[in-house]
Amino acid sequence: MAEDNQQDDIEITPGSKEFGKMVFRLNNPVNAENVSVLNYNGAELEQIQDGVYAQPAFVSDDFNLFFIVTQLIGDDWIVAFSKAKIENDNEITDLSDPIPTGEGLNMLGQVSSDDANNLLSYFGTLVDAKRGEWRLIE
Repeated sequence: MAEDNQQDDIEITPGSKEFGKMVFRLNNPVNAENVSVLNYNGAELEQIQDGVYAQPAFVSDDFNLFFIVTQLIGDDWIVAFSKAKIENDNEITDLSDPIPTGEGLNMLGQVSSDDANNLLSYFGTLVDAKRGEWRLIE
């Protein structure tokens, strides 16, 4: 029986190369009625196009990271990240292609470990509330 749970026993540490391959999968599709449960740090997810939601996760003068919530892997709703370009203090002019959740957290950890830990805690809260789970992408 232990062999069946072998993958569950693997601990992947934030900051590691393996953690960069982790994505956060939501247990339910996102819609107008439930999107607010994903709010982070006083910011709200906004629908930027049909089925794609975004909100700031970390904004500084030289590094900006936004949550991107959408169906990225089949029918699964994923919380990923995107690097943003901000002009004139508040105009988002460009978002990068989606970045796996773990990779985005690793990137943020290089800039601000406190903010990366806060985001990791946020994802832990979502896991505890049974709203999502970590998955390793291959």
